[in-house]
Amino acid sequence: MTIGGVSVSRRSVITGGLAAAVGALTACAEPARTQWTQTGGAGGVGTPLTGTGGRAGLGQPTLGPPTSPKPAPATRLTTALNTYLRPTPENPDHPTYAGAVALVSIDGTVRTQVAVGDALRYKAGPVELPAAQRVKMRTDSIFDLASLTKVYTSILLLRQVDQGKVDLAAPVVSYLPEFTGTGKAAVTVEMLLTHTSGLPVGAKVTGLSSDAARRAAVLATPLVSGAVPGNTFRYSSVGLMVAAFLVEKLTGQTLDAALKTEVTGPLGLRDTGFKPLTWLSQADQAARLVATDARTSRGLLRGTVHDDVANIMGGVAGSAGVFGTAADVAAIGHLLLNGGTVGGKRILSQAIVTRMLTNANKGKPAVDPERPQRTADHGLGVVLDQPWFMGRLSGPRTFGHTGFTGTSLLVNPDKKLVLVLLTNRAHPNWSWADPDPARVAVANAV
Repeated sequence: MTIGGVSVSRRSVITGGLAAAVGALTACAEPARTQWTQTGGAGGVGTPLTGTGGRAGLGQPTLGPPTSPKPAPATRLTTALNTYLRPTPENPDHPTYAGAVALVSIDGTVRTQVAVGDALRYKAGPVELPAAQRVKMRTDSIFDLASLTKVYTSILLLRQVDQGKVDLAAPVVSYLPEFTGTGKAAVTVEMLLTHTSGLPVGAKVTGLSSDAARRAAVLATPLVSGAVPGNTFRYSSVGLMVAAFLVEKLTGQTLDAALKTEVTGPLGLRDTGFKPLTWLSQADQAARLVATDARTSRGLLRGTVHDDVANIMGGVAGSAGVFGTAADVAAIGHLLLNGGTVGGKRILSQAIVTRMLTNANKGKPAVDPERPQRTADHGLGVVLDQPWFMGRLSGPRTFGHTGFTGTSLLVNPDKKLVLVLLTNRAHPNWSWADPDPARVAVANAV
């Protein structure tokens, strides 16, 4: 992101102690600890993640009784979530988030859904809203999923692999001739998904006047100085943006259209997509959209993508821009857990899912100054075995992803468990808190 005209990493602002200098705000009073725990009723505990014709498709089926194994107690999950509605020793100056939703499902059946706090608590400024003007969090609230978008982009690209339209081992430039620059001829399609391409975190698209110019700038992004493609893990949003351009070329559709026709449409995920202000009713926009930043020159962000680059790209990018509910995200977790099928719909072959969830970076170094404890372990579009957000659920086969806005998907195949944690930690100010302690606490409460 840019601060005072200087490009800096957003996470480094948190870890580098610059939060007080960047949009610093006076700590507010402890948020009201409102919560919505579903332990029964439609869409509650015992809900199978299979389509039943309800409004939200796979995410909103009919109620069934809970079955063994014993569900994680909702009280433990609620306690963990409520802890971060106020300052903590890890984040002593501010709450970690204004609100959150957590969903736990086992073997395709929802065991617990909990919503706490507010979906909207501040207006632009930021200014804390009176209690009567706030919007409470709901279990079907719709979040900016941020970098969870990368999982969806990866699934779309791997569908093209399944169909024989692209070879993971082939150079990217053989499909996208505009992908030029020193050393980039050695970058393969697979490296885009494993973050070993050598491409940097972000693209420089500010100030460019057309979509064509912005696309060209992304494709022409040079490798990090000294990077050798295939050798080292370096997290790169640019790589997934390039992957999305591949999807668009191979499908003949824009990324948002491809997501709808190839994934969310077949699965009935009606609460997932780019640019929700174009497909949500006015009533749902008011009641269900979760706010993010409230302090930037862009004003209050609610239904508009938080990521600056994705916003400049029109709200649609391979790295960020998808919005969705906890239930819809959980369906994606079960899709991968089940070998590419969920609710009787096959999206990916078993073979490509197996490859997707296999560590492609074994033995490689990782360069991530903002998370020095991070390892290179990564599949095709998903991270593997990362205790810094998976907590005690981490293991060699555990996979998932995180998003900058405070979102995460965690899947433990050994337990047949999917955990979705969606928070609005960027509301009103992303620099207020590090979301990782809350992620670990919630994982450990399951």
